[in-house]
Amino acid sequence: MQAIVLADGDVGSRDALDAAWPGWLEEDAIVIAADGGARHAEGLGLHLDLWVGDGDSIGEEPLEALRATGVPMILVAEAKDESDTELAIGAALDRGADHIVILGALGGPRLDHALANIGLLALPGLRGVVATLLHPTARLTLVSAPGTDGSAVHRSLPGPVGGLVSLLPQGDGVAGVTTHGLAYPLDDEPLPAGPARGLSNVRVAVDAGLSLRAGRLIVFESPARLSP
Repeated sequence: MQAIVLADGDVGSRDALDAAWPGWLEEDAIVIAADGGARHAEGLGLHLDLWVGDGDSIGEEPLEALRATGVPMILVAEAKDESDTELAIGAALDRGADHIVILGALGGPRLDHALANIGLLALPGLRGVVATLLHPTARLTLVSAPGTDGSAVHRSLPGPVGGLVSLLPQGDGVAGVTTHGLAYPLDDEPLPAGPARGLSNVRVAVDAGLSLRAGRLIVFESPARLSP
């Protein structure tokens, strides 16, 4: 089951999302708003199934209006350890989601929120779950290896030829990166932390992909087109 999480940052338009990432929304997806992210639902043509948050970014009147519509709500204390987006992800997992798309996680005035949202991809509860931060200009996922059986992890990277794909190692770096369908291939190679070797690769096949033997790798994709 897919869950859409609406965070409070910039989401872009529905037309822009559909054009950049065809098929991003599944027909039976549940939609969970993280506090002020509820304001995005109508413009995206989405019906809220759940609202989660402390209410500090949505405002009292919009919160009351939302309550009047009958949308289920989980109101938490403002003083808490988790962000509203983290709580929304937890709610999606509690409801059985195995594919989570997070909108509104990257844009907005708070760079610290954007960095924290990228960090949420490493939540232990998301292990084995496909979690994506999505914006019309970017798609981010985390690949963690080894797999539960100790083997390399494979990730498909479908998309338009000419699209940008950047591979950004986390922590101390990653080992055993192999790619296919990208202009600048890697063959069981390391990407250490620091150097920007994985930046700005280019998709040359619509069915590109990678495998990773060890470490955590942020995959950043852009629909921007470059000649390989």
